[in-house]
Order: sequence, then C-alpha cells, then structure tokens
Amino acid sequence: MPKMVFIEPKSSNIHIFSKFPLPRLGSFVLGTLMKNRGWDVDIVVEAQFPIRFDSLYDADLVGISTITATAPRAYAIADRIRSMNIPVMMGGPHVTYLTDEALEHADYVIRGEGEAPLAAFAACWEKGLPFDTVPGLSFVREGRIVHNPQSGLCRDLDAIPFPDFSLLKGQIRKIARHRIVPVQTSRGCPFNCSFCSVTGMFGKQYRYRSTENIIEELRQYNARGNYVFFYDDNFTANRKRARDLLEAMIREKFRFKWSTQVRVDVAADAELVRLMKKAGCHTLFIGMESVNPESLKAMKKSQTVEDIVRAVRILKKARIHVHGMFVFGFDEDDSRTVKETVKFARRSGLTSSQFLILTPLPGSEFYEKMVQEGRIQFRDWSLYDAHHVVFRPSRFSFKGLQWAQIVSHDRFYSKLEMIRRFLRGKWFDLGLAHMARDLNRSWKRKNKTFLKVVDLLTPGKNADIEVQYREKVSI
Repeated sequence: MPKMVFIEPKSSNIHIFSKFPLPRLGSFVLGTLMKNRGWDVDIVVEAQFPIRFDSLYDADLVGISTITATAPRAYAIADRIRSMNIPVMMGGPHVTYLTDEALEHADYVIRGEGEAPLAAFAACWEKGLPFDTVPGLSFVREGRIVHNPQSGLCRDLDAIPFPDFSLLKGQIRKIARHRIVPVQTSRGCPFNCSFCSVTGMFGKQYRYRSTENIIEELRQYNARGNYVFFYDDNFTANRKRARDLLEAMIREKFRFKWSTQVRVDVAADAELVRLMKKAGCHTLFIGMESVNPESLKAMKKSQTVEDIVRAVRILKKARIHVHGMFVFGFDEDDSRTVKETVKFARRSGLTSSQFLILTPLPGSEFYEKMVQEGRIQFRDWSLYDAHHVVFRPSRFSFKGLQWAQIVSHDRFYSKLEMIRRFLRGKWFDLGLAHMARDLNRSWKRKNKTFLKVVDLLTPGKNADIEVQYREKVSI
C-alpha cells in the first residue's frame, strides 16, 4: 500500500485568522480521494500540529498545498523532504500561477483544481506509466519543464468525496468549545474584482453541489458542539438554489450554527435573509471593501455604498451578526478614505471588522498592474498576507498605508468601544473585540523590524530596502 502525506504549511506571521486557524479543504478532499484508492494517507496542518520529519521516511509521496503567504514555508518544507529522497508534489493558487518557481522546490506541480489530475497521477504511479497524460501537471524531464494541458473544471461536484477529517494528525482545534467544520457547496465566481485570484483557480462560472448531496454531508455534523463554516466565495449567488438548500436544512432541524461569505446583495431578498436566520445562520462575512465610491468602481466590485448601508441595516434587524471586511490602498484611496471607513464601521454597528492592506496576489489583475508599473517593493511572499504593505501606494506613503491598517483596528476595537459593548451586554461582540485587540498588539510586537523598515521607505531611501529587511529578520 503506497503512502501519501499531505501538508498544509503555517504562515510565518500573525494574521487575521491566527485566532481562528481553519484548515483549507483541499488536502482533506484529495486525501480522502487517495484513501478511497487504497493509499495510506496522513494529513498534517502545521498550524495545529508540528511536522515531524522523521515520521515521513515511510512516505512514497508528499503533497504540499500553499497560498502565497505560506509559499516560503512550503518551499522550505519541500526542500527538506526532497533531501530525504522523497518526491514532493505541490498544489494551490500560488503554485498554479508561479509554477516554474515552485518547480525549483518540487518534483511535480498540479495547476488548478486537483481532483482529476491527482486521480490520473495516482493511476500512472500505480501502473508505472509516464505522467504525460496527467492533466494540469507540471514537472521537469531531462532538464526541461513540461506543462501538461489542463482539462476542464469539475462539473459534477457531487462526485467529489466528503472530506475525511479523521486523516488529520491531531484534531481540528475547538473555538469557544465548538469544533469548526469546513464545508464547500459551490465553486467559481462570475465577478471580476481586480484584486482577487479566485477565478484563475475555480473559473468564472458558479458550479453547485446538489442539495441532497450537501444535506447528506451535513448530517454527519448535526451536533450542538459543531459549528459549520461554508467556504463558498458567495453562498447566495444563486438565490433559488440557496433557498432550496436553506429550506432543506430547516426541515432537517440541524442543531449546529453556521457562518459563510456573501455579497451585500443578499439583503435585497428579505425571504432569503429570513430563511438564513431560521436555518441557523450566526454570522455573515461580507467583503464591503470600501466606502469610497471611486475605489469600489475601480476594483470592479459591482456594488455601491448605499448597498452596503442597506445590507448592514437589514441583517442587523434579522439578528444576524455581520463581519465587515475592508481594504485600504487602492489608487483612489487616501487618508480621508480611511477615516470615513472606520467611522462607517463604528456607526453601523458591525459585530466585527477587519481592515486589510491591498495585496497584489499573483494571479490577480492588480498584481499584473503593479508588475507592469514597477510598483512591487517586496517579493518576500510571506509578507503577502494583507497585513503588510508590499507595493508603492499612489496616495499614501509606505508608512501611511501600513499605519492606516493598524490604527483602524485600534479605533474600531478601542477601550471605549469595548466598554460600550459591555454596557449593552453584547458578550459575543466583546469577546471578539478582546481577541482583535490582543492580535493587533501581538502583530506590532512581532513586526517591529518590518515597521522600522517601513519608516525608511522615504524618497531616496528605497534602494535595496528588501535586502535590509531580509538581513534584519534573517530570512
């Protein structure tokens, strides 16, 4: 029985989800697929369980999934495993877009969705056949990089196995006594936000699992001790489909609470909002991005400030918690944008907010724009976590944009705001505020060197600035 170990590297820095370390689903779906083929499978999520390299010697193949912010750590892990004469396969959005870079550290790279390519790869491995027919596979042969053509996206999402979380080394970490269970019901997004890299991985057309298939999986998690997080990029993109699913969840009388991501247009359907609450929705994560109309237009968000205001009002009335996500750094943004955004977040009564720095992720339109304009300042991928400024802003200094993000969190989660939440008896909101304040303080302590380098980024001092940063933090 061949053995494959899947590894999800941890971020080297503190980020918005450090308090909520949710594993991505890719490794679990692919691991389950390989288990069903008869392979011995282990999954290691490094943020929850340390990698024990001495336990990997019996592995025939190691798969590493990475996003941009974890790429340096992923490459370091891959280099060490290959030094043990164990072949390494890599996948995920970062290596899909920067495949040649990844092949400096891995034997194989799967570009895009991994289910069909990995199944084809395993079939060739088991029969001792060459990998020329494996769709979406890249590898080096006789010193030359080979990129096999990609096949179409998976159309039958019901054919994808339910993820087997028992393959995880250790256990999924509990938060507030709840086991957070990730579930994905759809893939793809027809919108074309300039800063997003999702469509390159999952396409521009929504694809859905059937309601029956989703309900069958959810029955496994029907306990009050579970909390389901739907990983969909837009859970309510197809309102009829969403209503059908919600009505089925209500009929099942599921006992778990759940959260997901939606766009502000969800509030345009009062019946849909009512069903979400009745089906157990606790919190909605909404990419509001900006209250600057010019920024919304430039990023191709396809929403207005009025849409945002209406959505928050309606969802609050339905007693659904709202987590607002904002981004600073578009060419249309300035200090006034920051002030107005924080003012809006506080006055609208959002349960929680995150203020992030626009980041040029490989695969996004914004990344290509920054490369063409020569505005990328740092190429240390570990800084590409939306908490570090890595490009030259248009209307901010480096220091100005970096501190816009830090100060916004300070103000939204101020001591005064915490007192107000305490006096109103909003214990959930108060707990989140406490964690956010602690996270912000920890980030500033850990990133003292980076903040000092940001101070140096003034006219005439930009040359070799990344070299200085790398030397100071021993990268």
